[in-house]
Amino acid sequence: MASTSAMFDNKLVKWVDERLPIFSTMQHAGMEYPTPRNLSYWWNFGSLAGFMLVVMIVTGIVLAMHYTPHADHAFASVERIMRDVNYGWLIRYIHMNGGSMFFIVVYIHMFRGLYYGSYKAPRELLWWLGLVILVLMMATAFMGYVLPWGQMSFWGATVITNLFSAVPFFGEHIVTWLWGGFSVDNPTLNRFFSLHYLLPFVIAAVVFLHIWALHTTKSNNPLGIDIKGPQDTIPFHPYYTVKDMYGVAVFLIFYALFVFFAPNMLGDPVNYVPANPLQTPPHIVPEWYFLPYYAILRAIPNKLLGVIAMFGSILIFFLTPWLDTSRVRSARYRPVYKWLFWVFVICCIALGWAGAKPPEGLALWVARIGTVYYFLHLIVLMPLVGWFERPLPVPKSIATPVLSAQPMEKA
Repeated sequence: MASTSAMFDNKLVKWVDERLPIFSTMQHAGMEYPTPRNLSYWWNFGSLAGFMLVVMIVTGIVLAMHYTPHADHAFASVERIMRDVNYGWLIRYIHMNGGSMFFIVVYIHMFRGLYYGSYKAPRELLWWLGLVILVLMMATAFMGYVLPWGQMSFWGATVITNLFSAVPFFGEHIVTWLWGGFSVDNPTLNRFFSLHYLLPFVIAAVVFLHIWALHTTKSNNPLGIDIKGPQDTIPFHPYYTVKDMYGVAVFLIFYALFVFFAPNMLGDPVNYVPANPLQTPPHIVPEWYFLPYYAILRAIPNKLLGVIAMFGSILIFFLTPWLDTSRVRSARYRPVYKWLFWVFVICCIALGWAGAKPPEGLALWVARIGTVYYFLHLIVLMPLVGWFERPLPVPKSIATPVLSAQPMEKA
């Protein structure tokens, strides 16, 4: 590592860095970091996820300054933010739609990892940390959805927390502990607000570990092969910082379309009615990013088995580094797995559609067939394809196709 005197000309920067190497760490990790030279735009979604985390934390802190976490005042305080706080409507819409944007980015980031085998050795712990971030995001989003204290917030909290009553022996005690009483009420709202405020900072800490693990094992790439030498890499700055900035600019256009032109498109109009414990909505639906798991829950008639399947559909991804038995990482060189991957994506979309519908008729059958294929794909097909599939020839190094006339896969 170069000395600070050689890296920096500013005397103050050198003085600080000799005592606390902040600037040299940023120089090596954020600028000189050797990155595979063939990363496509699918790799932009990691930085976009970090960008959205910052947006959510900043807007959440501002909203917390005006929000009142009390069952009698929560709904009115949200309305006051929208009507009376200067630019409160904008901050709330950025935060409210930001949750959906965050999940869109993370889901694409996750499916990209599944397609290119980014969970395979030596990146198992990197994959696990990403899954921990996803679970924390789900908990944070669920608790945040309760805070407006509308009809869907109240009844969504009631239905989802009641799922824990399916746990043998301790279920009722867990539900009572979550509620802080014997029904969803003011204690529930208070503890959900506290955790919703706290968890984003926990996510930020896990993101730090995620990036640390990434820099230790190095980035995967569309070819799915390891870096063989300096010819396979380029510095992260300026090549990928510029690429990430372009990705952020395009993403902000998409984000702004929702914030300014369709801010309530991804929400439920029922949630603009104050919570009423005496009136149940005709159809209780969670936010769209929970719909596939909600479909799996309702596809199984037995409550306990449905809860196990719902949580298992998330936790099973912790085993994918070992369920995938192929020696080749990237689906680009796995013709059978590539087709099965897209079938799996369609399955997840179909489960999301079924989760938004009442559990009857066609929607119920789609949910049941989708649930069966979901677990069949991960537990049975993924190992079998890895054993019996004949992959295409893999290049010897990243530089081979990049520097040759071989056409690259489109981003």
